[in-house]
Amino acid sequence: MGVTPAAPGLVDGFGRAIRYLRISVTDRCDLRCRYCMAEKMTFLPRSKLLALEEIAIIAERFIGFGVRKIRLSGGEPLVRRDVVELVERLGSHVGHGLDELTMTTNATRLADHAVALEAAGIRRLNVSMDSRDPALFRHITRHGDVDQVLGGIAAAKRAGIAVKVNMVALKGLNEHEIASMLDWCVAEGHDLTLIETMPMGAIDEDRTDRFVPLTAVFDQLSEQFRLERDLAGTGGPARYWRVNGSQTRLGLISPLTANFCDGCNRVRLTTEGRLYSCLGHDDQVDLKAALRDGGVAALDDAIRLGIAGKPARHDFRIERGAAPAVSRHMSVTGG
Repeated sequence: MGVTPAAPGLVDGFGRAIRYLRISVTDRCDLRCRYCMAEKMTFLPRSKLLALEEIAIIAERFIGFGVRKIRLSGGEPLVRRDVVELVERLGSHVGHGLDELTMTTNATRLADHAVALEAAGIRRLNVSMDSRDPALFRHITRHGDVDQVLGGIAAAKRAGIAVKVNMVALKGLNEHEIASMLDWCVAEGHDLTLIETMPMGAIDEDRTDRFVPLTAVFDQLSEQFRLERDLAGTGGPARYWRVNGSQTRLGLISPLTANFCDGCNRVRLTTEGRLYSCLGHDDQVDLKAALRDGGVAALDDAIRLGIAGKPARHDFRIERGAAPAVSRHMSVTGG
């Protein structure tokens, strides 16, 4: 299935070609991870969300502009009813303008959807899992059941979907479990990406108490594992190492200790239709309004405007008592 080309392609003011779109299909989530959300969240009214048809139209315009990879995220994308229909529509473009369609999920509902997702064209999933210890997982997520997540990962593996575990490194909570998580990923044939906590949205804790620099984590892992630099990327911000003697890759996403903005090829569409060209800035363009008020032509103009305003880099920093770099939570923008 093709799309009408919207050439020329998208290049920002710093010469970076935009090839990667991340879409938050919902800001809602069935977990309340401490570093991500406040315990009592106020979510967007459903009336303010993009319809799935509108998401598809916007995504297809980006494909026409030369975007080659789309990731669906949230919140938790699988809590949105009929999201598999969106996956099927976008999956029809894989091999026809789109190189890859992926999803980030907490996997609590993945066991019920893995087969359908694979049939719709998803070949890789990122699964957010910060601990395999039941009690610690419940503490971090405030009420989650890690067995549901592990069952979802197993279902994805049976369906033939490659899994990469995303683990946020949290001082005093899960840093002691990072090496054992990598061991488990090697045994199961999964990749592992470690992520520094990002100052986005107000939460109930001071993020400085949980910040772990991944430079120190990498030094510790290097003493236990033979890690060889792998220069083959996936279009995202991670730097990768191959765990010698296995198929597992270790990725590091270090927005604070190793800025990755120079090669940024990504933009993000929120669940209410706002295009953010940078995770760490509040500048945005309302694509929903453009589409509803002016149709596809106005949408294309708004997309170009958003890309033209993409900043050189984010302004993330971790300082005790400092306000978050941006007021919105990660679940609004999409991971």
